[in-house]
Amino acid sequence: MDPFLALLHSFSSSLTDSELASLKFLCRGKIGKRKLESVQSGGELFIILLEQQLIARDKVSFLEGLLESIKREDLVSQLKQFVEEGEVNADDDQPDVHEKRLQKAAMEVICENVGRDWKRLIRKLGLSEVKMDRVVAANPLNLHEQLFQSLREWQKWKGKDAKVTDLIKALRDCNMNLVADTVEQKILLLNSGTSVQAFRPGSCAG
Repeated sequence: MDPFLALLHSFSSSLTDSELASLKFLCRGKIGKRKLESVQSGGELFIILLEQQLIARDKVSFLEGLLESIKREDLVSQLKQFVEEGEVNADDDQPDVHEKRLQKAAMEVICENVGRDWKRLIRKLGLSEVKMDRVVAANPLNLHEQLFQSLREWQKWKGKDAKVTDLIKALRDCNMNLVADTVEQKILLLNSGTSVQAFRPGSCAG
């Protein structure tokens, strides 16, 4: 299945009846009344929007506006992530699979352990104030999401030049040494390709 259609299908499955009714109401100026009345699911609505070229893989602003209007920020985030990853893939400018796996693990540790001082870390990574402000505006009350999306912006900006070592260096430059140590331990574990489970006492058959 086309990745964009798969995304729309997942959106459709998560919509409540009242959310679907709200979306239909918001589309009244774009879709005829009779067509809207026949819509029974989010999937059917999205098909009409696709047919009328109101949404497409590279044209999501109308859909984003609809989702924001019904307060589904979770779906908005998924949509933005899809667009960002699509752009990276299109440019063929991304780290290899192993490096991406390491960065994902590092980002999880950072998001769990870096608090209100996150902007200092992102500045050390070289991301612009404008991009940070845009992330904050999109996630005004969610500190964790602000940090996560800023790190994703950094990944997108650096492309294949993004390195997990840059994240560790930035953490140490900000005197966040405990977080840097935790990241290094997690990376070491991933690089060794072994599970902590294997080293647990009593894990061998007796």
